[in-house]
Amino acid sequence: MNDLLAATARSAPLAHRFSKLWHPDWYQDGPKRRGYFEGWYLKCVDADARHAVALIPGISLTPDGVGSHAFVQLIRAGGTTAYWEYPAEEFRFATDRFEIEVGPNRFSSEGAWLDADGAAGRLTGELRFGEWVGWPVRPLSPGVMGWYRFVPFMETYHGVLGLDHAVDGGLEIDGASLSFDGGRGYVEKDWGRSFPSAWVWAQSNHFGTPGISMMISVARIPWLGGSFVGYIVGLLHDGELHEFTTYNGAKMRAFSIRDGEARMALEQAGLRLELTVEGAHPGELRSPVLGAMDGTVWESLDASIGVKLTRGDALLFEGRGLHAGVELMDQAGELEAGLTRRK
Repeated sequence: MNDLLAATARSAPLAHRFSKLWHPDWYQDGPKRRGYFEGWYLKCVDADARHAVALIPGISLTPDGVGSHAFVQLIRAGGTTAYWEYPAEEFRFATDRFEIEVGPNRFSSEGAWLDADGAAGRLTGELRFGEWVGWPVRPLSPGVMGWYRFVPFMETYHGVLGLDHAVDGGLEIDGASLSFDGGRGYVEKDWGRSFPSAWVWAQSNHFGTPGISMMISVARIPWLGGSFVGYIVGLLHDGELHEFTTYNGAKMRAFSIRDGEARMALEQAGLRLELTVEGAHPGELRSPVLGAMDGTVWESLDASIGVKLTRGDALLFEGRGLHAGVELMDQAGELEAGLTRRK
């Protein structure tokens, strides 16, 4: 690993600073003056769907440096969470691929190697990943954010790196051995200053057939002194990614959050996508506020997503994704209010 650089050294070559725009999986090495965070989200579910975990490695850099640190965060189905903290200098990254180290823990597109120990417990093991199928990266739309990726003042940037892939290997968590041989995985990431004030996020790639994956992101986005509600929704089915996004002209025709459930309907280019998110049993995770990991996210790994895709009267796909990761963070109703104003 002698070609990895410390994130605090500011020594990434110029080629990396240009190329990273079209490689959202790489460490993005954003501006630190106002605080900065970057974290990857690697979700794995075993072949028998008895164990679901998400590993979240990343770095938190505060404007004054006080409290800056690297971390590995864990959430399991049922809401159990753990957080291991490391000096910021122990976060290292490659400049020509996705490969990072957080203390003795290593993560890449090929897998994850864990050796975390401390007050949060002990986590060891090795997970090996199959080939990622990510959101398409195009010259003028480098990933899931579309042309918004080129905007320099966004509060949060997002990447969807692996919609569905194979997982093998195993973990040992506080002495309990979990096998993930024959499992399925999903990978995404966020980077910037802070999470939004309100959002809905959900993801499942367990529809009974490998290769089907559903990702939903709806968020309040600060913009030029105001804000708008943006959405990025993608259904991977039969090798085709159906994209419903703010930037490709998709329309949100219905949206509601009630009693821990979210319902929405989107239309784009003659397609209609109806979604129901329900059954979440969340656990508490730490989240970024101006780079510092001082916020709180409530996330579940045992929810479900009902999906119905139609074109006119023709049913193209209908199913329910299980073992869904879900975050419903809109206590003040900002999303529904913002979408209503746009109609």
